[in-house]
Order: sequence, then C-alpha cells, then structure tokens
Amino acid sequence: MPALVEIPSSTSSQTLVQNGFAEPTMVDTQLPNGTNGTRPVLKEKANPALQVERHDYVDLAPVNRARAHPMEGFDDIYTDIVDYIVRCTHLIWDEREIGLIYSHYTHNCVLYGTMGTIYDRESVVRDTIQRLVSLPERRGMATQVLWNGDDQKGFYTSHLVTGSGRHTQFGHYGPPTGRTFVSRTIADCMIYRNRIYREWVVADNMAIIKQLGLDPHPIAEGTAKGLFDKGLVAIDIGENRRLLGRLPPEEEADTSIANNELEADTLRWLHEVFNKRMFGHIKKVYAPNAQYHGPKMAELYGPAAVLHQHLGLVGSIPDAAYMPQHICSTPCEEGGVKVAVRWVIDGHHLGYGVLSELGAPTGHRLQVMGMTHYHYKDGRIVDEWNVYDELSLLMQIKLAEMVAKAPPAAA
Repeated sequence: MPALVEIPSSTSSQTLVQNGFAEPTMVDTQLPNGTNGTRPVLKEKANPALQVERHDYVDLAPVNRARAHPMEGFDDIYTDIVDYIVRCTHLIWDEREIGLIYSHYTHNCVLYGTMGTIYDRESVVRDTIQRLVSLPERRGMATQVLWNGDDQKGFYTSHLVTGSGRHTQFGHYGPPTGRTFVSRTIADCMIYRNRIYREWVVADNMAIIKQLGLDPHPIAEGTAKGLFDKGLVAIDIGENRRLLGRLPPEEEADTSIANNELEADTLRWLHEVFNKRMFGHIKKVYAPNAQYHGPKMAELYGPAAVLHQHLGLVGSIPDAAYMPQHICSTPCEEGGVKVAVRWVIDGHHLGYGVLSELGAPTGHRLQVMGMTHYHYKDGRIVDEWNVYDELSLLMQIKLAEMVAKAPPAAA
C-alpha cells in the first residue's frame, strides 16, 4: 500500500505533489482537546519499486518477494523493474551468465555507445566477452536506477553504475598494467516483456585510461582507424542551428519530452545555461552544499565548481548546442526527487576548456553523448552525476584528421 506521511511545510513536499508523486489527503486523528478530527497527510502514489542507494545487493535481488508492480512478460524472478535491471546486470557481468543476453535482448537490438554502435544481439554477446577478458576483475556496483513506464507501454531505465577493478589481462587497453581503477557508467535501456531493444551506454573510458597510466592518443587513433577502414567517417553538418542567422538563441526551452513540472523546469534551466549561456543561473539552481561527481572521477563541491565544469565544456566547444534526448524522474527514499537526462552536445572543437586531452583547437566537429542524474531536495540540486567520455571525442578528432589527410578516392 502507498505510504502516508505527515505534510511538512517544505518545498520537497510541494514538489512531490506538483509532480504527481503524492497527493494530499485527510486522515482521522484525535485532536489535542480529546475530540476526534482529521489531519492532513501526503499519500504517496504507487511507485513501490526497490531503490538502490541505501541497500545492499542482496536486498536488491530478493528471494520470495511478491511483485511490487505488474511485470507481464517478464521472468518470474523479477519483482519490479529496478530488480530486473540490477539483477540481470549482475548476473551477466559479475556472475558471467553472459548467455542471459539471448533472453534479455531482442535479436535486432541497437546499442548506442560513445565509441560506436552495435546493431544485433550476437555482437552484444561478443562485446561483453571482450570487455570481461580485458578487465576480468571489474565489479559494477549499482549506484541508482531512475525509471518510468509500465509493462504495457514498456519501461525506460537510467542505471548509474560505479565500476572498479584491476587491469590484469591483455586486451583492448594493451598489456596488463596491474593498476586499479574506478569509473562511472550510465546505461539507459528501453525494455519490453523482459527484453532490452534499445540501449544507450556512456562509459567514462578516459577515466580508466588515465588511472592505468596509459596514453589515450594511440588508443583513440586505433579505434578511429578501425572506423576509417570501414568507410565510416565523421559527417560535419556545419551549423547546428542553435543560432539562426543573426537571431539570438530560442527564448524558451522545448519541454515536450517532460512528464511533469519538475522535468520541465529542469529542461528550462538547462536551456538557460547551455544554449543561452546564462551560466550564472547555476547558482540559483544548485544548493550551496551541492556535490558534483564528474568525468575522470572528478569530485567537486559547491555551485562555483559546477559552473567551472560546465563553462569549461562549452569553452572547448564554443558553438555547442545542447539537445536533451530523454528525461525521467523518480521520488527518492533519501528525500526529494532524482531526475535523469540523456543529452547530446553538437559543435566544433574551437576553443580551450576542460577537454584538455584534445589539445589545441582543431576546428573538427564533435558530438558529445552524455547522461546526467540530478538529485533535487527542497527545490535545489544537492548532487549531480555527470558522465561523458573524453576518449570518444579524441577518437572523433583522430578520425577527422584521417579523413582530411586521405587521398580523395579513399576519403
């Protein structure tokens, strides 16, 4: 049954009501004078799925737990959609039940990664094996899962994983270094009747490479060479249309993908900051004690640090256009609401900023695929987990350089 909680006079409670996660109701009570009366409480709307943040894995893969919400078409072992995505990820990657991919992905699934795209299930199986061969000691720990949808229309999950391990085997990172590493990955999945049919994965490969003490340039060049040899070249579309002619950026954000008012507000301030370049707006959105968990395992504190990171990303891509692709939100046991945004930034490497591995500006087109989780409490952001992969951007520059140097027939 949905929980009943007292209504405090707080922005968090107002947010839960405004965004459809709870509704006010009256319950019977005994008044201070001894007579019977009523008092206001919040009735949480049905969202009984497990939450990852404060629980051990054994609690997230329960035995003999009743189904928390309808899961038509899913294996009986799964009790809700969070259980599904956490448990099957653990089974495949940590328990090495790689063959579960055949029953958990469609034959024609598409997996969009920062270093390339996979277009069928068998290639997902092979890619999984290669990654496990290269980093056999890696352990992926579920950090949080945000989601929406249902078993009739399909589920959408955004799964933040913190991975750690040691580089002990020869593989796509070269000979083993014996060094340890920690990195973040976010995987967004579209799921219907037990099978993932589309997935977007943003893994911070640059974080791993730097911790292993490796030079990212030959790794990026090798990946680019593989794409170039297949005839896959970067397509420079020219202007990204953030600015039309001499007009300023669009005044209002497109909020058509939002499912509630908090998601719409998130899209509005993201448009304000990234497309209208109003970076000072960050101070209004983030709490003074906000924490930023960023690429290459950056751990920073306060709105000024958040501003530095986002300004620096646009500094490297001065003509950047920020384009949100998907948004969802989930009320949090820790209080407040968490919001997941999958986004793309399109532009050109025309300046200096936080993308220091790219070197001096090259002018080449860049497309950044990123994912971010925000934790709102009392109307302001207290945590941001931001994941994009600088290695994929370096690879794009290497590929563009190969195309520029190639004879016309090869290009």
